[in-house]
Amino acid sequence: MGAGGRMSVPPEGKKSKSDAFQRVPHSKPPFTLGELKKAIPPHCFQRSIPRSFSYVIYDLAIASLFYYVATNYFHLLPPSLSCLAWPLYWICQGCVLTGVWVIAHECGHHAFSDYQWLDDTVGLILHSALLVPYFSWKYSHRRHHSNTGSLERDEVFVPKVKSGIRWFAKYMNNPPGRVLMLIVQFTLGWPLYLLFNVSGRHYDRFACHYDPKSPIYSDRERLQILISDAGVLAVTYGLYRLAIAKGLAWLVCVYGGPLLVVNAFLVLITYLQHTHPALPHYDSSEWDWLRGALATVDRDYGILNTVFHNITDTHVAHHLFSTMPHYHAMEATKAIKPILGNYYQFDGTPIFKAVWREAKECIYVEPDEGDKNKGVFWYNNKL
Repeated sequence: MGAGGRMSVPPEGKKSKSDAFQRVPHSKPPFTLGELKKAIPPHCFQRSIPRSFSYVIYDLAIASLFYYVATNYFHLLPPSLSCLAWPLYWICQGCVLTGVWVIAHECGHHAFSDYQWLDDTVGLILHSALLVPYFSWKYSHRRHHSNTGSLERDEVFVPKVKSGIRWFAKYMNNPPGRVLMLIVQFTLGWPLYLLFNVSGRHYDRFACHYDPKSPIYSDRERLQILISDAGVLAVTYGLYRLAIAKGLAWLVCVYGGPLLVVNAFLVLITYLQHTHPALPHYDSSEWDWLRGALATVDRDYGILNTVFHNITDTHVAHHLFSTMPHYHAMEATKAIKPILGNYYQFDGTPIFKAVWREAKECIYVEPDEGDKNKGVFWYNNKL
């Protein structure tokens, strides 16, 4: 599914539990970023406006088809079938719109075209339509890419050290507690991050993605934060007018349900990309950009890999070369895997099983006892 869709990178045989927990090397890699780039065919770094727009058009066409079917035929169904049809619509539409979200994310990386103004225009429109402040997230996400794996400077899903764990954590470290935590994370996690920087980097004062004076941003970025706010406000006003014209229930069914699915997938994908028992984190004494960029993992979402434009199973390559278009990322991943060797982490664990395992195993980080590398931290769950 998807214009020019590609197959997922196949895992080299099924991994046992011990293989999945095999730690990624944390020493300085025996290769350089330049050597990795040389291994990738040059055309993989070329951005095509027609091809990039083909994914936008395809995704919006599928989303329009789902909308047409839902609004024209669901009311004809018996109530019992209608109650099943709407949740199915939310899931399917949410998956497609997550693909739209990924394209807007790519615009923020200047991977959509060779023209920054075009990337920002497309990204602003697509992200605003999904109530995402485009420039605000673009700049905080760019800082995440610049500081991945750093305990002090990474921007999102920054793990806590054991001393930073809240008092109630031990009462949540059980199946009911984990279920509650995951529900909150996947329903409220995205708006809480945008509004209050929940799970984000610690700042000395209040940090909010909608605040142009937020410590997240530099002075030269503040005007664009206001533009992001204007985009979200414009869409919010449009939704308000729709609710008046069509009714709040119509808006919730047609737009609200899919948006919740988009937000949930966004948090899920990001969480699983950077949370894994095999991934190291570093303090300032050990961190460097290349080792931090390699502290991520590719996952297998089945057919959703293609629906999500392979942001799920080519994330390692994305962190190494973030301006590369998504439609070349699979070829690039295959090219660099032999060089990366054990530094490349792929986990084919079914996603629902992986979420539960990571929620159970990855509570906080700490250095190994007796390890001379005190600046290298690993996940632990013993409270």
